[in-house]
Amino acid sequence: MRAETILSLAALRRLEQDAADRGLDLMGRAARATADWVAARLAPPARVLVAAGPGNNGGDALQAALLLHHRGYQVDILLPAAPTSAATTAALQALLAAGLQPVPRLAEEHPRPELVIDGLFGIGLARDFDAPWQDTIRQLNALAVPILALDTPSGLDPYRGTAANVAIRASHTLTFLSHKPGLYMAAGADLAGNVELATLDCPAELFPPAEGELNQPLPLLSPRAKDSHKGSFGSVLVIGGERGMLGAALLAGRAAYAGGAGKVHLATLDDRLAVDTAAPELMIQALQPSTTLPAADAVAIGPGLGQSSAARHWLGRLIGSTQPLLLDADALNLLAGDSPLQQALSQRQAPPVLTPHPAEAARLLACSTPDVQRDRLAAARELAQRRQAVVVLKGAGSLIVRPDGYYRVNTSGGPALAVAGQGDVLSGLIAALLAQGLSAFDAAALGVHLHGLAGDAYTREAQGPIGLSASATVPLLSHLINQVLSTPHR
Repeated sequence: MRAETILSLAALRRLEQDAADRGLDLMGRAARATADWVAARLAPPARVLVAAGPGNNGGDALQAALLLHHRGYQVDILLPAAPTSAATTAALQALLAAGLQPVPRLAEEHPRPELVIDGLFGIGLARDFDAPWQDTIRQLNALAVPILALDTPSGLDPYRGTAANVAIRASHTLTFLSHKPGLYMAAGADLAGNVELATLDCPAELFPPAEGELNQPLPLLSPRAKDSHKGSFGSVLVIGGERGMLGAALLAGRAAYAGGAGKVHLATLDDRLAVDTAAPELMIQALQPSTTLPAADAVAIGPGLGQSSAARHWLGRLIGSTQPLLLDADALNLLAGDSPLQQALSQRQAPPVLTPHPAEAARLLACSTPDVQRDRLAAARELAQRRQAVVVLKGAGSLIVRPDGYYRVNTSGGPALAVAGQGDVLSGLIAALLAQGLSAFDAAALGVHLHGLAGDAYTREAQGPIGLSASATVPLLSHLINQVLSTPHR
């Protein structure tokens, strides 16, 4: 099993059962992984507060508490409710035999720990908390010390990324057996902190097929030969730029060059732009009904497109073409209200790339934005299947989904990219990768990954995420794509 693998919840439960049938003590292995994680960061006799719930997640925590006690740590144990599983009951009995006494609640004068281990609730929680559990979780968060969550922060749905009415805000999460997408997206991106995987030395042959993976794409582009010319790296056509929105098309065109395209054409609905003085290499032409579009290896339509009849005309023409195609922004909004266009898009021989933000995805699915955000993965999968497209559902933990439902969840990027124009930059970058011969899924995944890395690089340099404009992101891309593609991959 590769470290990036994501199993569905059903597959994960099947793996746990198969491991138990083989006699593997996964709870004991999770406890050792937890104790080893603590030992690598804190030396005994540091004080550790272990918060254990009634289920198997609590059993992991209780067994870890005993191991830490034997290793010389000062261990306090919070057990707000009696165990409900046999394994957790056995773990509690072992603690009591060792002289450790859990408490049902924390006293006001409780000694301040250096670390909290959250083992209250695991991946099976599907409800809000009642008042006593709310108080416990808020009290733990209020300690303002590092928190290590076991498998998932209590209160976070690790597959949807949604939180209950209250949730642990972890600084670190040690997740078991396989990654879970909700630790990286939506609320999970803030609640899970730094995520690490412990596979618990489970034999590879027990792992079921993956449903997805973390988006850590290989260097998919070949090294460039010295005997190259501009035609060696593909040409991109960007269509958009209605009056008042030319900037969006310019950003996409500039990003296509930064992403390695050999030539970039810009066809705009506003006929007043003769040249981009910041990037005069962009070949710009105005769109008229009789315009013959330049030949291109990939087309991106949507940045600044508007929703006029002319915009709809050009979208229909491009959907009927055979080139690799990316739809963004107003191309998606036009598509959402036009059944013939939707039907034509679904019948393309090669899957197009759609790059909606949640509101655009909601229009395409005829639902609300909160509906999309409640289950981002389900929404992205439904859209990919309906339109037979590769879908990039943007946001914290952007999802890249194939028509068959397999997906990648992105782990790069952050709030530095939450400014106008970044979607246009991403569209141009993905189009450049399509023009260089990558498949729709790989081009989308690599483009999202690189775009996120640009935000991360700015955040490190600026010591914070504020102030990165879309135009300033473009020059970062070339450096990053060269860096990533030149890094040897095992």
